Parts: sequence; C-alpha cells; structure tokens
Amino acid sequence: MSNPHLTLIGGPTVLIDYVGLRLLTDPTFDAPGDYKLPHVTLHKTHGPALDIAKVGAVDAVLLSHDQHADNLDTSGRDFLARAQQVLTTEAGAKRLGGNARGLAPWATAELIAPGGARVRVTATPARHGPAGIEPFSGDVVGFVLEADGAPTVYVTGDTVWYDGVADVARRFKAGIVVLFAGSAQTRGPFNLTMNVNDAIETAHAFPQAAIVPVHCDSWAHFTQDRDDLVKSFKALGIDGRLRLLAPGVATTVAPMA
Repeated sequence: MSNPHLTLIGGPTVLIDYVGLRLLTDPTFDAPGDYKLPHVTLHKTHGPALDIAKVGAVDAVLLSHDQHADNLDTSGRDFLARAQQVLTTEAGAKRLGGNARGLAPWATAELIAPGGARVRVTATPARHGPAGIEPFSGDVVGFVLEADGAPTVYVTGDTVWYDGVADVARRFKAGIVVLFAGSAQTRGPFNLTMNVNDAIETAHAFPQAAIVPVHCDSWAHFTQDRDDLVKSFKALGIDGRLRLLAPGVATTVAPMA
C-alpha cells in the first residue's frame, strides 16, 4: 500500500503527498500578528515551519473555508494562485473566483496525479461550532481522499463532533484522520473546533484510523493543544492511535495495523 507523506506547516496547514499528488490544506503562511474580524480579533502566535518557497507548487488546495484568517491568512490567500485548483465550499468558490471550485457536502471531484493515479475527493459536512452557529460561521467542508492502493484519508476541516462527522464514518472506512482540534473559542464559551472529547469520539468512529491532530497550535484562541490530546488518549489507553507530526518534517503515516 502507498501510504501518504504528511508535513505539518503550522495550524491547519498540512502538505499531503498522496499517490503522487501534492495537496495542501488551509494555507496559512503569515508571520505572527493580529487579524481583526467583525466581532473578534484573532492573534497568530507562530509563523509557518516552511515558507511558501520551500513548499513549492501544489496540485490542489483543500480549503475548508475562506472566512477566517486562522484557515486562510493573507499570504495563504496569495498562495491559492499557485495551485492548479482550489477545492472549497460553494459559497467560498464564488467569493474567491479564479481557480476555485465549490463542492457541496457529498459532492466529488476527480484529480489525476502526474503518474496517472486517480484520486477521488469527496467534500464532507462540517459544523464550525454548536447547532445554530451556521449564520455566524458560514459554510465549512471537510474532505475524503480515496485512491486505489492507498489508505482513505479524512481531513475533518473546522468542525465539532456531530451527526455530520458520524455520517462520514458510516460512509467511509478512513485509515487516516487529519483532525482539526484545538477547542477553538472566540466570542463565547463554546467550542468552534474539536476538543479532546470530540477527538476521542472521532477516533472511536474510525477504529482503523491513525489520528493526526493539527490546528491546535500557532493561534491564541485555541484552548487545548497536542499535550491535552496525548493525556486524554493515554488515560483511555488509545494514545497509540495518535500520530504527532514534527513541524516541517515529511512523515509517512499508515493506518492502524
């Protein structure tokens, strides 16, 4: 089986080498700084482990949503033109234009790697906080990657655990879950991304998957980090499910044996 190579750049930004395709999730390449949104200011605490020049060209960007700077900052927005195409929400594609293609949940796109391998990308439902948050957070999607001879990869995007994620688990037997964690909080005491309990629910829903936590560093509004995940998974005896990426280092990730 051809296992993917994953490189954590920082926050939600991961370079995924999948059967010869170079895919980048939610580009964030800015130096530390502040981003003023209508109702909150987001503070970036750390820059990327790799700069844009070292990342180079990519075949596609998998953009969960374009509304928030911790998923698409200024340099990340400029980076989009480097990709052959950008897969994102339908509303986001309309805002971005250019090479952006919008996918509704469960819609699919086919990408062809330079060597001829075909990759099926399915957009998955995501909810960026509690029920009722949608008018404030806007649309968000995750992505499932499938190819012959390779493990199925699920990129959650910014979401909490809810019925939509459970539905992904019913439809796909993912061998790798790139899990956006961090328990992000901004305007209220509710989570906008997965906390440790959500991550544990997700791990149990995908029993064969290695869990790769991302989006739990580099921003001040995260209330939990990788250490919290490790402690919680260890307390339940499932810490062997976690695959922790060293920033800037390409790492081969395989499903659970």
